[in-house]
Parts: sequence; structure tokens; C-alpha cells
Amino acid sequence: MTTSRFQITVPPGALAVTLSGELITGIDLPARARKPLPGPGSQLEKRVAAELNAYFVNAAAPLGWPLQFEGSDFQQRVWRALRAIPAGTVKTYGQLAAEIGGCAQAVGNACRQNPIPLYIPCHRVVARQGIGGYAGKTAGQPIRLKRWLLQHEGVALSA
Repeated sequence: MTTSRFQITVPPGALAVTLSGELITGIDLPARARKPLPGPGSQLEKRVAAELNAYFVNAAAPLGWPLQFEGSDFQQRVWRALRAIPAGTVKTYGQLAAEIGGCAQAVGNACRQNPIPLYIPCHRVVARQGIGGYAGKTAGQPIRLKRWLLQHEGVALSA
């Protein structure tokens, strides 16, 4: 199966997409490549880029491209539950844990290991009081990105 990797620039910054065949296997937001990646070249890459760009224009645009991801059974349960949270909606780590069985900290750890953010929208999970973490961080650029994504989707956040 052919693997490809390309980069697109969206309002919060550059993101890198990894495809295996026709399946998305990874997204880095922001792109963490050692050197800039090429833009989408193949028709397939252009279609994936168009779907992502549509989301950044209108948060209600569906992100439905087929995915391939690996993780523990618990991580996969968390990631499936995340995919069921609609844009513009948030759940707390505790709420998600109660729904799928587990504890809030384990849900947070699964979110941190999320290989395909946006399509597996871990940014829609927040702390009981406050925004919580993002990409394993509780301050800085990752939290600014999470805040941007939630505001883009119409979630009202307190300062």
C-alpha cells in the first residue's frame, strides 16, 4: 500500500496529512515535519485537502474521509466516542469516561495519543471546569489551537 504525506495551510497554521492508500492514518496539527512537506499533488491528496479546507471554512462541513488507526481497545473506544460528538458540542473527560467505562484520566491519555485530530475530534473534550489540555499540554500553542477550534465550531468559552 502506498503511503504519502503532504501539507496544507489552514487558518490556525500548517497541518500535515499522512495517507496509506486511500485511508488517512495521521494528521499533525500543527505540522511537525523537519522540513516543509509538499502540498497535495495527487488527485486523492487534493480531495482530502478539499475536505479539510471545507471544514476550516464551515465547521459544519463533514469530515468523513475513511480512517485507519491503531490503538488499544480502550483507546479505540474513546476515539469512536469522540467521533460521535458533533461539531459545536463538548463533553467533559468525566462524561465520556462514564459513557464508555473508564476514568477521566484514561480518557485524557487516549486523547493525547489521538493519531488523527480533527477527524477524531479530541478538541471537543474539556475539563469539568475549564478547557482542559490538548496534545498533552495545558498551556501555550496547543491550548490556543484547541480554543481556536472550539470557537470555530461555535462553542462559547469563558476566558
